[in-house]
Amino acid sequence: MKVFVTKEIPEVGINYLKNKGFEVYIRKEKGIIPDTELIQALKEYDGIISMLSDNLTEETLKHAEKVKVIANYAVGYNNIDIDYAKSKGIIVTNTPDVLTYATAELAFGLMLASSRRLVEADKFTREGKFIGWEPMLFLGKTLDGATVGIVGMGRIGRKFAEMLQGFNVNIIYYSKTRKHLPYRFVDFETLLKESDFISLHLPLTKESKHMITKNEFEKMKDGVVFINTARGAIVKELDLVEALKSGKVAYAGLDVYEFEPEITEELKKMDNVVILPHIGSATEKARNEMSMLVAKNVVAVLSGEKPLTPVN
Repeated sequence: MKVFVTKEIPEVGINYLKNKGFEVYIRKEKGIIPDTELIQALKEYDGIISMLSDNLTEETLKHAEKVKVIANYAVGYNNIDIDYAKSKGIIVTNTPDVLTYATAELAFGLMLASSRRLVEADKFTREGKFIGWEPMLFLGKTLDGATVGIVGMGRIGRKFAEMLQGFNVNIIYYSKTRKHLPYRFVDFETLLKESDFISLHLPLTKESKHMITKNEFEKMKDGVVFINTARGAIVKELDLVEALKSGKVAYAGLDVYEFEPEITEELKKMDNVVILPHIGSATEKARNEMSMLVAKNVVAVLSGEKPLTPVN
């Protein structure tokens, strides 16, 4: 049987597939795979290892003739029409758990980097502008005594909250369902009004798209710190730009974007925002484990067994 991988992934998963007797084709080109090429793969291959940037909508999947499993190399799967895939007899899987720590860790890093102005200060120092200690140089926001609002309390949100335990913070959270956790559950509007820091940790769905717009930013505290490592389209990006320009949002840390890989040009020019190229799970450990998980899911389905992490 043949497996198509839409981007290069760590060798550990590829070797696992080959050792199990599968023929593996890895697309070497950078960038997003064209729909025409994806459609051809759906016609010719038994399994697809896809990326979150791959456009596996009904329009694309209707051409699927041979494929039996799509193993998404991500925990999110908003790039795939999972209901239509199911109607075609295609099993879709994802990679939960294995990237939880890495993504929460990056959110935590973005929170500190943006609020303490680390990137801005680094640039200032490299440019030779540092001439000595100054009492008003690069004053930022502190976590000490702050209220941190977490939107979405799934695996990554909970891990992010755990990482905050060593700091003197008050944690509140909003989630679709209340969890049995030692943090205060609040409604969404209360979280917006009370938080000094807000971090997003929820999937992109029809309900969560544009969950944060001008209306929500206006309800936030003046000078809030805003972090998004979830999905870009949860936030209306132009409204975030305006909030950053007005000072409503003092600092932001972003790893995802509404029209990814396109990023609003104004964001690139702002000193009060840290922008990263979607590297939430980019640790060697996490990416290797993701590689093994997609490979094991493919092998399981194509061997007539149950997948490890099905989503449809």
